[in-house]
Amino acid sequence: MSTETYKIRQGYLTGERALFQAKELEIYNTIFADGESPLKESCDIKLYGSMFKWKYPLWYSRNIFAENCTWFEMARAGVWYTDNITVRNALIEAPKNFRRCHGVTLDHVDFPNAAETLWHCSDVKMDHVTARGDYFAMNSRDMVIHDLQLVGNYSFDGAKNIEIHHARMLSKDAFWNSENVTVYDSFISGEYLGWNAKNLTLINCTVESLQGMCYIENLVMKNCRLLNTTLAFEYSTVDAEIHGKIDSVMNPSGGVIRADEIGELIMDKEKIDPNQTQIICSGEVYAEESR
Repeated sequence: MSTETYKIRQGYLTGERALFQAKELEIYNTIFADGESPLKESCDIKLYGSMFKWKYPLWYSRNIFAENCTWFEMARAGVWYTDNITVRNALIEAPKNFRRCHGVTLDHVDFPNAAETLWHCSDVKMDHVTARGDYFAMNSRDMVIHDLQLVGNYSFDGAKNIEIHHARMLSKDAFWNSENVTVYDSFISGEYLGWNAKNLTLINCTVESLQGMCYIENLVMKNCRLLNTTLAFEYSTVDAEIHGKIDSVMNPSGGVIRADEIGELIMDKEKIDPNQTQIICSGEVYAEESR
């Protein structure tokens, strides 16, 4: 019996489940046109230079490799319940992609409409990914991310065990309800950063955030800058090393805050015990209030 992998070249496939339960295929320069779920329940599939133009192309699939492929807008909810998938050099216009997947590798992928993308996924590796859309990576876990460019609010809500390097994020309410997140060498701008998180660590990061880093259990900041960041650290336990000025700090629950300057320090004795937080300033602390 021949073990040669079957190849499809320059196909134009239509109709529902066009390649249902396909196995051991190499697919080149092929268009999956109208018709839902063309590769549902497939396994050991390699795709090169191909296009998905309709809904649900890869559901319940295993061992998928896709390079130089395109998901058009109507290829929404494209990859769900799929294990061990690698996507390289792709443009994915469709929203709601990658849900409840395990073993996802994304390398040089652009998501211009990333709304509700990467939900409930695990064991995810991302390198040079650009995304625009709200609720990115909600409730995902065990992610290692390098060179992420993200524009979209509510990212990484409920995420766990996340490592991020060299990101640029414009994201209101990022990392809410998250656990065990470490961000290195990144820029983050967005209101209410990290609320209700546990074990959030920022290293060599620049942050802009109104009421950022509040309600956090074990917030660590090393060699960071806070630009235009006011009412920070409310009800958080903090170990923060900030270069430059913090515009205002409000009612931290405990820990140590180191900064060159603090514009306003608010410590309300009716809400927190000021003695639980050590403030170390190389410059001055202005408008200190102990109510």
